[in-house]
Amino acid sequence: MKRLPSVAGQFYPETGPALKSEVAGLLLTKDKLKEKAIGVLVPHAGYMYSGHVAASVYSCIEIPDTVIILGPNHTGTGETFSLFKEGSWHTPLGDVDVDENIAGAILAKCKYVKEDTKAHLFEHSLEVQLPFLQYLKKDVMIVPIVLSAYNMAAYQDLAAAIVSAIKQTHKSALIVASSDMTHYEIREVAEKKDKVAIEAILKLSETQLMSSIEQLSISMCGYIPAVVMLIAAKALGAKNARLVKYQTSGDATGDYDAVVGYAGITIT
Repeated sequence: MKRLPSVAGQFYPETGPALKSEVAGLLLTKDKLKEKAIGVLVPHAGYMYSGHVAASVYSCIEIPDTVIILGPNHTGTGETFSLFKEGSWHTPLGDVDVDENIAGAILAKCKYVKEDTKAHLFEHSLEVQLPFLQYLKKDVMIVPIVLSAYNMAAYQDLAAAIVSAIKQTHKSALIVASSDMTHYEIREVAEKKDKVAIEAILKLSETQLMSSIEQLSISMCGYIPAVVMLIAAKALGAKNARLVKYQTSGDATGDYDAVVGYAGITIT
């Protein structure tokens, strides 16, 4: 199956030349020193809002052969843990193949993951990552997984399956957790809440992140992808995390009364 773009012309330009030009302008290509990251946290709003944050992360890391992209389910359709197992994803920059070996290994190892395409058809959180990956690595492959809320045991099981699949296939892989931070609060409140969530991620503590979200009612849409990414990254040897960039939608619009926060973090 070929998954066609859902938000081209809305979240990013709908033609190849225009998209390539925008991505090139956002990426900090002058930065030649690239980190070998195990995982990253990147936002998924329209490029005019969060593109600079996402690009700041992608500019400073090596893009490996395969990128496992974990995103939240905004539409409510499909399976709880939905894996797009085979085929390709199309963007104005061309097609990206699914890494069927890693996808199949994850599906076989995690009882909570189901092969499903419905959750992916209109979900933007994974799609908006692809142009950055395509621009930086022409032959990159992906493993798209959309996640809804369940429980910590399931998150741990998925993380273990991801680790097992990476090791089993002997491939270099990056785990991308796609998430925006606090939604539609005044800037001061959003920044205060986001600081707490970011501190938990920088400590590589998925339990602290979950606790902070519950206690402060932080409307971080992709906290489940972040939790799974943190658990898997630590199992793969992660020791450090770095906040690359943080900003809010107000920095783009000038409206600070109801902002969305965006954080870019690397895990190494």
